[in-house]
Amino acid sequence: MVRFSLLLLFVYSFQVGYSQNKKVYKPSMQTCNCNFKIDSSYMASVPARLKADSTFPYNNDSSFRTICGYLIVPENRRKASSGMIRLPFIVLKSKNPDKKQDPLLFTTGGPGGSSLGWINGMQKSSVIESRDCIAFEQRGTQFAIPSLRSFELDTAIREAYRKNLNKDSMWLEGVKRYKKKLEKKGIDLSGYNTDETVADIIDLLKVLKIDSVNLYGVSYSGGLMLAVLQKEPSKVRSLVLDSPLPTFVPIDEEEPMNFVKAIAVLSGHCEKDSSNQQRYGSLATRFENYFNSIADKKFYFPYVEKGTVDTLQVEYTKNELLDLLDNTLQDASAIKNVPFMITEMISGNHAPYIQKKLDDIFNKNIAPNGMRISVYCADQANYHSEERIQQLWRLYPLLSGYHINDVYKAFCDCWKVPPVNVQTRQPFHSNKPVLIGDGEMDPACSPLYMSRIKQYMPNAQCFLFINRSHGVGGATFRQMAQTFLDDPYHRIQSHNEKVIAY
Repeated sequence: MVRFSLLLLFVYSFQVGYSQNKKVYKPSMQTCNCNFKIDSSYMASVPARLKADSTFPYNNDSSFRTICGYLIVPENRRKASSGMIRLPFIVLKSKNPDKKQDPLLFTTGGPGGSSLGWINGMQKSSVIESRDCIAFEQRGTQFAIPSLRSFELDTAIREAYRKNLNKDSMWLEGVKRYKKKLEKKGIDLSGYNTDETVADIIDLLKVLKIDSVNLYGVSYSGGLMLAVLQKEPSKVRSLVLDSPLPTFVPIDEEEPMNFVKAIAVLSGHCEKDSSNQQRYGSLATRFENYFNSIADKKFYFPYVEKGTVDTLQVEYTKNELLDLLDNTLQDASAIKNVPFMITEMISGNHAPYIQKKLDDIFNKNIAPNGMRISVYCADQANYHSEERIQQLWRLYPLLSGYHINDVYKAFCDCWKVPPVNVQTRQPFHSNKPVLIGDGEMDPACSPLYMSRIKQYMPNAQCFLFINRSHGVGGATFRQMAQTFLDDPYHRIQSHNEKVIAY
């Protein structure tokens, strides 16, 4: 597949040389306007009913000066024959003539999310008053070229529900087609992992001539930023981490229990705060008892697919119900609904929730981004223990066969990408200042991960957000981040009873 014009290939090819079959390259950038377009090969494959504007919706405030461009780097630095890829970035310049020379660089979590939208909010943030802000789009994501998204897995998922086929078997069939489609485009899936993205961020600092930077990461990118610190400590001034997933955590072994513990914390609030103890008392125990009792049961729901008239009797299990609860727990605006949802499910009223789940399956594309699959396979599945997962399932039958992560070992056995460097997976010591926040009901990345990071980083400051979940964000954390960036070694005092030093 032709990745970019022959002209660009000619302009940048002189920067690439070879020595002893190892690629020697000089990272470069191509400046452009901020109207980033989604990869045309991706847009060509989007189902007609889902086609939308292919341009990044940049809310340009003309009073700010911006630099937009593509970082141009190898797709796979381990291969001399690797092609080049283009990764968008936006630099929002502070208007302050006395601004600090250490910008704040952000990339989002997932992995697989788009990072560019963050810059729209930073135009109104206090951070921009004192330093530049940079949004960087990770390789393989929405506005990167190439974008690793195709729809074979989505089609297989819908077919499985439509015909009540074995879900795991159809998922794997869809993954095989997905991989084949991406590879047919010339994409080297082994080039998409944390090691390569760390190198991308370091290369971006080089081309922008940045000697000192503050790194901001959320969820997966919290661990990514720690990996940048591990690789290039001299250029990192500080880190701001929201609900981080450290690179050394085997998330596939732990996330199911993080979910159960989050339900337990929520139950504790119900015990303390609810006046209706008949409905909401002992919620965690009742949740576990009920879902254990239906662990092996199948249910059927009458569903009419949009644009059709026939009623399908769609099979579902406790897995779809658990998905709904997990997703709602991660939505800050909807956590309050989870206790009611649990009690309704326990009473057998699955219908409104399964209706929503099936609407999403049939009317949206819910399959993971190909970059997410590659990263999770390289970073996690190649290192985790299937035996520990089986042990967890034996202890908690309600979790048996439930893939809380949409990428798991069987996927990766089909995807077949090499693991990240084992060193990337190891904890390391650093005296760099770190601000960390997480919600007490985080079902994905346990707040205990803050303590595990602090064990190796004595200048880490950790804060637990009560009644919050994954991704604390919001005004309070933004203000804390601003205070921290002004003086990262100063101890922050929380005056909010819902934000506790951890």
